[in-house]
Amino acid sequence: MSRIGNKPIEIKAGVTINQTDDVVKVTGPKGTLEIKLRPEVGISIKEGILHVEEKKPSKKTSAFMGMTRALLNNMVNGVTEGFEKKLELVGVGYRAKQNGTDGAVLSVGYSHPVDFKAPNGVQIEVIDNQFISVKGADKQLVGLTASKMRKVRKPEPYKGKGIKYAGEVIRRKQGKTGKV
Repeated sequence: MSRIGNKPIEIKAGVTINQTDDVVKVTGPKGTLEIKLRPEVGISIKEGILHVEEKKPSKKTSAFMGMTRALLNNMVNGVTEGFEKKLELVGVGYRAKQNGTDGAVLSVGYSHPVDFKAPNGVQIEVIDNQFISVKGADKQLVGLTASKMRKVRKPEPYKGKGIKYAGEVIRRKQGKTGKV
């Protein structure tokens, strides 16, 4: 039996959860998110606490319960607090400029600047031309946007130049050695 799937989710103040058939809609101050439930699991709300329940027992039901509980918990946290990923630009001349609330222009060593536009529900903020903050209510969308932005110029292993996550450690290679 899933231990995570059995944990209750506390519904925070300002969050409303509506269920129609197998679609759950979570609304809060930072936005609205929805998820389609699997047929094996269901939800119940009692006194401001959300529980994930087993509908159709099978071998994989406990795994689906844990996954559904984690997704619903992320949705409740996302519409109240939001999620954020931070990126750093490392390299001489590597910089970013703000382009509206959902875009950035990246100068990362190519012959042209790269115009990056975020999807709906994600905001991009450039700090000091070297740090980028990707914010939003949907955890998956924030992570995917940060990953796509990092792919524009991945950090290389010799000098560490590129776009990396804040706190990410780049494994460095030694490089060439001189003649002995």
